[in-house]
Amino acid sequence: MKKTGNTYCFQDPPRVLAYASVVGKKEGEGPLSRDFDYISDDNTFGEQTWEKAESRMMSMALERALSKAHLPPSQLGCILGGDLLNQCIGTTFALRPTNVPFLGLYGACSTMAEGLLVASCLVESGFEQTACAITSSHFCSAERQYRYPLEYGGQRPQTAQWTATASGAVVLQKGGMGVRITHATPGRIADPGVTSQANMGAAMALSAYETISRFFQDTHTGPSHYDLIVTGDLGKVGHQIVIDLFQRDGIDMRPTYDDCGLLLYDGSQDVHAGGSGCGCSAAVLCSYILKAMEQGIFRKVLFCGTGALLSPTSCNQGQSIPGICHLICLEADEKWNM
Repeated sequence: MKKTGNTYCFQDPPRVLAYASVVGKKEGEGPLSRDFDYISDDNTFGEQTWEKAESRMMSMALERALSKAHLPPSQLGCILGGDLLNQCIGTTFALRPTNVPFLGLYGACSTMAEGLLVASCLVESGFEQTACAITSSHFCSAERQYRYPLEYGGQRPQTAQWTATASGAVVLQKGGMGVRITHATPGRIADPGVTSQANMGAAMALSAYETISRFFQDTHTGPSHYDLIVTGDLGKVGHQIVIDLFQRDGIDMRPTYDDCGLLLYDGSQDVHAGGSGCGCSAAVLCSYILKAMEQGIFRKVLFCGTGALLSPTSCNQGQSIPGICHLICLEADEKWNM
């Protein structure tokens, strides 16, 4: 493994052995419904609380990914994951029965990209032969923690995003066949000064612009080198801000740039500015994106996980909302020499 600027360049790239996505009812009614592994008709997933439902959803995603990989939990090197709940209890209780080494992460909506970055380093270095990156979010548990009880019925402004009820899991392996992770760029904290919890896209957009810009500089590439550049999850507001920021540099992102928060839902679903939550980008990656790469529709994809690093405490104290963006470069064909 070598490092160019701020970007990790994997000489023996980890490969995607298997992946799975589990989503709720609203997500299953969206444009990607045929790509998900499981769609629940009941957002409680048979559990008594929203938090237990989130853990159950994550357990199902892990079970399906390991089943596809023909890999029992005992042969999995480690799991890297997290969620939006305090102390990442959704992940902790989901993985409690597995008896697999666990590294808990918190990157908010960037957690899947962060997990893939760290897992790739472990696998490429040879410390692990397999590793799993996993995350989830649940609309109801997130609303209860960050905003108001659902019964409150508060009005949401048009800049607000809908926390996805979804989970995604990716199993990486050393060697073999599969989509490769060839590069990764860890994010830096960027704070544009946004204080509204109902405007996450604006809070995270600057971090996406800065990480993608650094990757382009490190690798001497630009948007035309990729079939898809996708952030997750900036929604309508943040997506447009990123386009505008790059246009100031004379770079047109529009031909290849999209956002997981815009891909997960369609215009008829009343999600205002789009989707958000750890599970949003994870579910889009573990369904539409990786399937399209396996089918040859996409060959080179930049998966740029964006997260808003806030808590109810920081917002109640009037703090602004810092953003983070971790970038993963996925390649489906023979190793591409930049």
